[in-house]
Amino acid sequence: MGHGCCFWIPTCGSETNASLLPVVFTGDRVPISIINHPDRNSDFYTESSFSEAPPNHRLYHMEPWNDTRLSEFLLLGFSEEPELQPLIFGLFLSMYLITVFGNLLIILAVSSDSHLHTPMYFFLSNLSLVDICFTSTTVPKMLVNIQTQSRVITYKGCMTQIYFFLLFGVLDDFLLTVMAYDRYMAICHPLHYTVIMNPWLCILLVLVSWITSALYSLLQSLMALQMSFCTDLEIPHFFCELKQVVQLACSEKSLNSIMVYSGVGLLGVGPLTGILYSYSKIISSIHGIPSTQGKYKAFSTCASHLSIVSLFYCTGLGVYFISAATHSSQASAVASVMYTVVTPMLNPFIYSMRNKDIKRALKRFFEMPGIRITG
Repeated sequence: MGHGCCFWIPTCGSETNASLLPVVFTGDRVPISIINHPDRNSDFYTESSFSEAPPNHRLYHMEPWNDTRLSEFLLLGFSEEPELQPLIFGLFLSMYLITVFGNLLIILAVSSDSHLHTPMYFFLSNLSLVDICFTSTTVPKMLVNIQTQSRVITYKGCMTQIYFFLLFGVLDDFLLTVMAYDRYMAICHPLHYTVIMNPWLCILLVLVSWITSALYSLLQSLMALQMSFCTDLEIPHFFCELKQVVQLACSEKSLNSIMVYSGVGLLGVGPLTGILYSYSKIISSIHGIPSTQGKYKAFSTCASHLSIVSLFYCTGLGVYFISAATHSSQASAVASVMYTVVTPMLNPFIYSMRNKDIKRALKRFFEMPGIRITG
């Protein structure tokens, strides 16, 4: 038996927490054993562990090392320029606070006023709650990274972010579809509305939306957990977006890519088709109303929801079209801000600016004993 050297080379992580891979040489000598040395954390470890191999023997394949305990990802965000970080921090902090407090006001208004205990406002309050959770999945981590001047997110943190981002994103999608169905029943079948849209059906629709979203996000997250990552762990985004993470994998990822785009097709285009069908029926019914005032009143009940749907779907689907057409991660990250931050922030304004019921409920809430605001 001849002798040579078997080298352990650090791959990902710091010098002390690096994952180690054996170097495989091709030629007349091949490694016959890998020993788990107690000092594997050293930067350079050697062992006499080579033997003579048959002539022209080659080793070409090595499985990627999947030591997820030590993996970290880097969120590159929007810009690496230090002078822009305070501006980005202030902008996103402002939008996040407006989103949280604005949607909380919608929830408080609906829950405190018995006149708003209707299916439309029940779904609206659930949408506001989901928007708060949706934004809270991504923005706080980005703000912490800017404040601490760190771009690191742990492997577990990244997988957790993927799960909750998908959960609340898909739930947002379903709730918008349910709200379109509610408007369809109210305008196209007004005589049967109160019978069909009873409290039990409303609760069931929201519950099914939660369960379906949880199962879908769990499936995608479990598939992401099976991927292996090598040395390229930089995510050109401000959060762990599933499609970006899949692209970083060095293991087989064709199935993951198929699942990502299938999910966009089924849970994006599918509900959107239902929404468009509902509004085609709504427009047809409004067109049949003889009075102009009646047409305006019927359309005004749908205008707010239609605005949110347009913002959410145009920006959400636009992210995938932009990334597919330009292959620009920066453009995709900027477009993602629209449906992850801007749309949830605008939701309270769109639903309250021209909604007299919400304004009246908020006025009553702030005039309640104990919270009256005096000059």
